[in-house]
Amino acid sequence: MGLKIQNVKDAAFLEYGSVVEGFDFTEFVDVLEKTTEAPDHVIYVASDKNLEEMAVAKELQSNCYGGFPIQVGYCNGTNTKLNCLEYHKSSEINVAASDAVLLVARLQDVSSGSIDSSKVEAFFMEKGTAVELYATTLHYAPCSAKCKESFRVAIVLPRGTNGPKPEIVNKNEEDKRLFGLNKWLLAHKDTDEAGQGAVVGITGENIDISELL
Repeated sequence: MGLKIQNVKDAAFLEYGSVVEGFDFTEFVDVLEKTTEAPDHVIYVASDKNLEEMAVAKELQSNCYGGFPIQVGYCNGTNTKLNCLEYHKSSEINVAASDAVLLVARLQDVSSGSIDSSKVEAFFMEKGTAVELYATTLHYAPCSAKCKESFRVAIVLPRGTNGPKPEIVNKNEEDKRLFGLNKWLLAHKDTDEAGQGAVVGITGENIDISELL
């Protein structure tokens, strides 16, 4: 496998997002470590009241989202696989409460409704670091930074994102990818999401970074 783990502070990450500077995320990290579980699988909680009531959450809403209502939740657990790629019509901010690895690709590389997993890149995100993932960045659940170790990552998005899928009449190919509120999804064939009706749009291997950890 030609994949290598880079760093979110490397120049290569700039086409996917940027490191969020100027905010104190100490309290985010502390609350995630002390009050949230990180099991041997992946869990996602879209909205966590403890996180949303913090001063830094209000700063993110004002400064990074221009006052638009946000939700602050988390994605925790243990994972080394790609499985799927999703995107939103908005930026997403990730705050690492532990070391983690992000698997990302470019929406521009989706061709004829699919993307080869060879287009995916991996980036290490150190504990305490926050990044903004641009709307054109394909991503999914973070990965563990060490084999069999868990991760905790706060997820900041416009309020309602990842909620129930709205009922629509498909107008084009992209509409078929809509999997939730403000959530478009491409799945690898070997995933539960594909069995749940997600568009199978990832070709090639279902990346597993365990051999790189």
